[in-house]
Amino acid sequence: MNDRVEVRKTYKLFIGGAFPRSESGRTYEVHDTDDKFLANAAKASRKDGRDAVLAARKGFGAWSSATAYNRGQVLYRVAEVMEGRRDQFIADVQAAEGLGDKKSARVVDTAIDRLVWYAGWADKYAQVLGNTNPVAGPYFNFSIPEPTGVVAAIAPQDSSLLGLVSVIAPIVVTGNVVIVVASTLRPIPAITLTEVVATSDVPPGVINVLTGDPAEIAPWLASHGDVNAIDLTGVTSAELAKNLEVEAAGTVKRIRRPAQPNWLATPDLGHLRSFVETKTVWHPLGA
Repeated sequence: MNDRVEVRKTYKLFIGGAFPRSESGRTYEVHDTDDKFLANAAKASRKDGRDAVLAARKGFGAWSSATAYNRGQVLYRVAEVMEGRRDQFIADVQAAEGLGDKKSARVVDTAIDRLVWYAGWADKYAQVLGNTNPVAGPYFNFSIPEPTGVVAAIAPQDSSLLGLVSVIAPIVVTGNVVIVVASTLRPIPAITLTEVVATSDVPPGVINVLTGDPAEIAPWLASHGDVNAIDLTGVTSAELAKNLEVEAAGTVKRIRRPAQPNWLATPDLGHLRSFVETKTVWHPLGA
């Protein structure tokens, strides 16, 4: 007879490369699709969101100034470590989304492949999104994409891993940093991903993950003056989306609110274009 008592997990937030508890001390229970208890997750507060913004801003300088090739290598490393923990991700997705073995494996494999896809574009998207402009006069004129800065994102509520990866990857590969609010009811795949990020050469502050209620956390991120853009992909409430757009308008943030996508479909460069700014440079011709 085995009298061992199972050690129940309490997952933490991921801010600045560390795993802090919520400053509020709050947690909430996470259940699978059969309502079986899985773990406790930290319930992030406004203060946690502010800490995440500080960590993201601190990490932005080094990440945005890293070479595009290096950013691609780091993202590829995340995919490598995910591949090594593939079975765990499959189990997490099964519990979170109630999918069968084959569908869960397909979701995980697609998430890993998506990271590789974006990693491959790291040092190529500038050639596609940038250009040399024909101008009158003895000048070179170039337009090149640059990262927007700190991006807050609301992860999809139904696609706990693939949707999350599809939101994060195009943001960070272009040199931005991200604060993402994970799926409220299905946060465990996102938490497992943070454990991968922490051991995959991703600099502190580049990817920050909060768990909890987007309706509580997102308005503070949307109105924060040091957040440059917000991705509302995971917002399912039209009223909440409208409120966040109003909050974001106060500091003239870039807002992305796409229609609900098919996460299994092949991505396109539109996602990369969403959070880059175009800088145009004039340079006189030599003699």
